[in-house]
Amino acid sequence: MRIFDPHIHMSSRTTNDYDAMYRAGVRALVEPSFWVGQPRTSVGTFVDYFDGLIGWEPFRASQYGIAHHCTIGLNPKEANDPRCRDVLEVLPRYLAKDGVVAVGELGYDAMTAEEDDAFAAQLELAAEHELPVLVHTPHRDKEAGTRRSLDVIRESGIPVERVVVDHLNEVTVEAVAESGCWMGFSIYPDTKMDEDRMVRIMRGYGVERMLVNSAADWGKSDPLKTSKTAHAMLAAGFEPAAVDTVFWSNPVGFYGQSGRLRTETSTLGDGDGTTFAGNSIERGKR
Repeated sequence: MRIFDPHIHMSSRTTNDYDAMYRAGVRALVEPSFWVGQPRTSVGTFVDYFDGLIGWEPFRASQYGIAHHCTIGLNPKEANDPRCRDVLEVLPRYLAKDGVVAVGELGYDAMTAEEDDAFAAQLELAAEHELPVLVHTPHRDKEAGTRRSLDVIRESGIPVERVVVDHLNEVTVEAVAESGCWMGFSIYPDTKMDEDRMVRIMRGYGVERMLVNSAADWGKSDPLKTSKTAHAMLAAGFEPAAVDTVFWSNPVGFYGQSGRLRTETSTLGDGDGTTFAGNSIERGKR
């Protein structure tokens, strides 16, 4: 089984996680830039973080046979902090980098006017750079935030096939399915979605335009939730081809629109004599 985790925050994980993920079938991932758990105090802190996402973290992943890509953006939570707003000025520099396959996470946290401005500005940048977009739906008032996000996406004119609306659930999936955007789901131990609920949603909506991720970060989360959901699909009677669609073809198809998915990782050891083979990813077409 091959797995592409389309949303995971590996900067907050250990090399043991990379090892376990590889052994569970993960061969590629996308790490969205996000809030790190405490307020950043200047644009320079974003620059250092972005530099790590395009430099150090891909190297760290390659040691475990996993291809690392990232998304770059001003997250909605920090869009409200005036100390962080100027990061919008440095984004174009990073959106031109090879390992950056989308703009994000962007969207809403508290649905403020400041978030409206940052959302619209970054959708414009995505259009200019011909990049896909990763939209974060809020933890509070999720249904209202999802519908408001879809309105902003429509108003921007960006093609809906280049947008994934993430952190969906049973309440929000229908609106996104009808919009034509891709549907993203985060599988967590106690919150968001779990494996069984995800299987029920796929029974109802099918597997097309579905992106299932672990969204693992510094909180209580599990970087193996993609593998566990894949096995739950098989146990529920889904064909292996459907599992491969969800956990490989779909993320390759979505992020491949950037034209920047790397075709293979280097063949490197893990430090204890074990050698991992590189993995192949079909390069996306614009």
